[in-house]
Amino acid sequence: MSNKLFVGGLSWDTNDTGLRTAFGQFGEVTDAKVITDRDTGRSRGFGFVTFSDASEAETAIEKMNGTELDGRTLNVNVAQERRGGGGGGGGGGGGRRNERW
Repeated sequence: MSNKLFVGGLSWDTNDTGLRTAFGQFGEVTDAKVITDRDTGRSRGFGFVTFSDASEAETAIEKMNGTELDGRTLNVNVAQERRGGGGGGGGGGGGRRNERW
């Protein structure tokens, strides 16, 4: 099992420290990150918690999945690796390419 957990259903008020504190009772948390919108800085309602030990991560799933944190019910499971593809965006033009002076 992986040491990295996906935590969904987070309150807009939950921050990295609150996430670390909530999960720290189950073992050594090496990283806790609430994912935020890059434009607004507001939480996107999910985050990731990484434990130093897989058995601690498993215990955290058992104990935290379906419980409340900051007034919201959590969905906790093993984080899935991001699949390739996606993203990108592309082009954008130079603006004056076909403009005549």
